[in-house]
Amino acid sequence: MSLQQTIKSQMVEAMRAKDAVRLSVIRGLLSSFTNEAVAKKRKPDEELSDEESLLVISRAVKQRKDSIEQFEKGGRTDLAEAEKSELVILETYMPAQMSRDEVMKFVSSKLEGKTLDPNAKGKIMGEIMRELKGKADGTVVKEAVDQSFGVVI
Repeated sequence: MSLQQTIKSQMVEAMRAKDAVRLSVIRGLLSSFTNEAVAKKRKPDEELSDEESLLVISRAVKQRKDSIEQFEKGGRTDLAEAEKSELVILETYMPAQMSRDEVMKFVSSKLEGKTLDPNAKGKIMGEIMRELKGKADGTVVKEAVDQSFGVVI
């Protein structure tokens, strides 16, 4: 069963359990899946691949993290808590993320033996992000690359 079908079946479970937050998050995801299909010039009821679904979910996770940050800056802890509860639900659909230490080891092994030209940092970052797609948070990878460049240069 595809990720999108799994999420659809979980919507029924959330309705039966009367879990309003989970139901709201799932409905939002399904709506985003439809929007993504239409944006890719497909029929609205056409199913997305698991990779495309994960891309939509990761976008939603990023939006929640940004919202939490903004609400906390604005002193709206009530809204930040609501976003955090939605974020927890969304993260259950994401693949396991690499820890900060694992990312650091991966980046250092990739950069080992290479001459680090500061002008090529963006290119190296892009290569590493392609390899770690969906497995690591981009900000953690950027910190690891910056730290590696800072240590070597």
